[in-house]
Amino acid sequence: MKKIKGPAIFLAQFISDEAPFNSFDAICQWAGNLGYKAIQLPTSNPQIFDLEKAAQNQDYCDNVLRIAADAGLCISELSTHLQGQLIAVNPTYDEMFDNFAPQTVHGDPIARTQWAQAQLMMAAKASKRLGLKTHVTFSGALLWHTFYPWPQRPKGLVEQGFKELAARWLPILDYFDEMGVDVCYELHPGEDLHDGITFERFLAATNNHPRVNILYDPSHFVLQQLDYLSFIDIYHTRIKAFHVKDAEFTPNGRSGVYGGYQEWQDRPGRFRSLGDGQVDFKCIFSKLTQYGFDGWAVLEWECCIKHPEDGAKEGVHFIENHIIRPTDKAFDDFSATETNSERNSRILGLS
Repeated sequence: MKKIKGPAIFLAQFISDEAPFNSFDAICQWAGNLGYKAIQLPTSNPQIFDLEKAAQNQDYCDNVLRIAADAGLCISELSTHLQGQLIAVNPTYDEMFDNFAPQTVHGDPIARTQWAQAQLMMAAKASKRLGLKTHVTFSGALLWHTFYPWPQRPKGLVEQGFKELAARWLPILDYFDEMGVDVCYELHPGEDLHDGITFERFLAATNNHPRVNILYDPSHFVLQQLDYLSFIDIYHTRIKAFHVKDAEFTPNGRSGVYGGYQEWQDRPGRFRSLGDGQVDFKCIFSKLTQYGFDGWAVLEWECCIKHPEDGAKEGVHFIENHIIRPTDKAFDDFSATETNSERNSRILGLS
């Protein structure tokens, strides 16, 4: 067993135009002062982190690492959630997802996909320059609008969709492999990879590519009513990243899993700050420790009620209190006896 690293914090939801959240130096000092030991760094805001420079310039990466270290931090992973989403976009969502890309490619899905592919390649190179071994992202989606089987899906549609998704990702996965970095997909509603079955479909379509791995986030499984503890038992060998995010699901007589197009505060399933939801983190940290997960426990804040700065402040202690120091001995070692085959034979009645 290994000790889970942490606490770390995903910065995506905290970056803004206001200090201390508007510069890399200041946000690192803020996170370090709270007690975090690592940051998961989004790559979609060049004012905070310039992905293109990081891919091309080792001095830039060294300076990023120095600034983080001065605040008592390291980088757990780079994130390309927004860019990864754009590797595959069904035309139904073209206009809504254009906001994730620069204006130069708005209204041009082919150019937008090419831009996203280039971003992922740069993330692989930048990760290597920063000494990182894991990367987190979204898969994108060609099939999501058909997730409910009405109207009936034409036969072969799902297989064709995953074949195309894999074809778009394979060159990216091969380059990450060349850079020595795992790609961890956050299994998330809205993505074609959103549960265990869809992950298995993608894994098979990529010929079990060794760099296809999982960012485990139990909050999305609570909202799907998926058994998030059994998920660890099934997929622990592919779990290489971990978002510590809470959620709750309280169905009522008016809406359930689908939410009735309501705002987050009114939905039966909603994200909460750590400790305010229903996720059994004691069991999650126990299982991940038991299975030898040695990645980072990364807070992601998306609570629809509590202020983010309070969520971040409380989260550092929540994660610290859940990280388990693995035992190096069995509880009954004190009564153990030396190996003796003759004695074992007598106990078994064989002599």
